[in-house]
Amino acid sequence: MNNESDVIDNLADLEAFLLEVESGGYGLKGVSGVGMATKNSDGTRFIAVFDDKQQLLLARGITEDVFTNGQDMVRNGVKPKH
Repeated sequence: MNNESDVIDNLADLEAFLLEVESGGYGLKGVSGVGMATKNSDGTRFIAVFDDKQQLLLARGITEDVFTNGQDMVRNGVKPKH
C-alpha cells in the first residue's frame, strides 16, 4: 500500500484527499473510482484509487473512525468549497 505512514485520521483530511484526487492531483492518470477496503493480512483500513481497469493507482491508510464515518463522502463524492 502506498503512503502507509501517512494515515488519514479525520474527515477533513479525507475530504481534502478526495478533492485532490478528483481535481487531478497526485499526478494520477485515468482515475475511474475510489473505494474503502480492509487489508486481508491484518485488518487495517485503507482508501484506494483505481483506474478504468480496476488497477490500484494510489492507496492511503485510514482510521476505523474515518472508515465508519466517511463512507457516504466516498460513495457520493465531495463538492469543492468556493
